[in-house]
Amino acid sequence: MSSYFVGITGASGHLYAQTLVRALVAAGHEVHICLTPAGAMVMQHEIGLHPGPKGNFLGRVIEAWIGPEAQGKVFAHPSENVGAKPASGTANLAATILCPCSMGTMARVAVGFSSNLVERAADVALKEGRTLLCMPRETPLSVIHLENMLTLARMGAVILPCMPGLYHKPESVQELVDHLVGKALDRLGVAHGLGKRWQGLGQEPTEAGIEPPASGPLESDPLESDPSDSNQAGSNQKKER
Repeated sequence: MSSYFVGITGASGHLYAQTLVRALVAAGHEVHICLTPAGAMVMQHEIGLHPGPKGNFLGRVIEAWIGPEAQGKVFAHPSENVGAKPASGTANLAATILCPCSMGTMARVAVGFSSNLVERAADVALKEGRTLLCMPRETPLSVIHLENMLTLARMGAVILPCMPGLYHKPESVQELVDHLVGKALDRLGVAHGLGKRWQGLGQEPTEAGIEPPASGPLESDPLESDPSDSNQAGSNQKKER
């Protein structure tokens, strides 16, 4: 089991954060979350939950937000609590994810200005050389926005904008969200069951996730498959038999 920090800001797209936290918990990991005051307003508007005016009551709505499986796995911290566990490099978190990441938060992280726990946790990830995954949600982007992203990318952060694709032919908003969150989990190296694996034009996508589907592999040409996908995994199993 690893520990992750998810910082939730005032950018639109809180369904991405909800899906991400649920997937991390489902994979057996511990998740520390923090909601900024602006994020609290967006959560109330988009999700319909009331975490308090500054997000300080997020802990009271975790079960309604994530589900009963969050008990003992998800820990909420007030944004002003810069003495919380994620504020120190000795906490040894596996990664820090800003999801969704507002342009204001990104700007402050890019210049090392830590005004709350979300920004401090991101600063810690950078200074400790650990994974910092920023998932900005804004459009259009100004030169300042682009320069801040480039600055963080040069520092080693992963910039993964909330820009879902359509090539997997989503049939719902949740499928759009799942596809993008699956990409984030891939970058974190976390096994998951979200999204579909691309197999090439004219080929049906495989089942969701990193792990091979339980129902067994689909028929395909192993020379055209990625060695990490479920089809090749099934081919390898046949050879071992």
